[in-house]
Amino acid sequence: MEFQKVLDTRYSVRSYKQTPVEEEKIQAILNAAKIAPTAKNSQPQKIFVVKSEEGMQKVKELTTCHFDAPLVFIICGDSDRACILKSNGKNFMEIDCAIVQTYMMLKASDLGLGTCWVGRIMPDDVKSAFSLPENLVVYGFLVCGYPADDCEPAPRHFDRLDLKDFVKEL
Repeated sequence: MEFQKVLDTRYSVRSYKQTPVEEEKIQAILNAAKIAPTAKNSQPQKIFVVKSEEGMQKVKELTTCHFDAPLVFIICGDSDRACILKSNGKNFMEIDCAIVQTYMMLKASDLGLGTCWVGRIMPDDVKSAFSLPENLVVYGFLVCGYPADDCEPAPRHFDRLDLKDFVKEL
């Protein structure tokens, strides 16, 4: 798909077919995460792929925003690999993981899949349910799959500010 078309047509999918996502598409999405830019190339992302029945049941217990997707990526940051500036203590891990997740969303859209970035979770509950190590910070879920035939963007999806409302030349 042409990149501009990916940008123009991608939306948060909240209704999925139960068709499993092919392994080669999962790997392509993970490869997009691999090449996403991170501060000082620290690559703090740690991603868990959930597609088993047991794993999906845990997801459904952790959030109402699973939308019955057949695949969920748990997006985490590894605090042992975080880029933290010495000059002011700024930690870039959350920003880095947001960039990684954005790359994943755009690649999924390019492959004909839908995604929804889910932040309605309790990170400590996710860590406990999936027995994740202490050094990981859970940022969210990226639910993924083939959009249901009747799926449409949310009513406000295409409402956008004019550039003049958020851009100023200095």
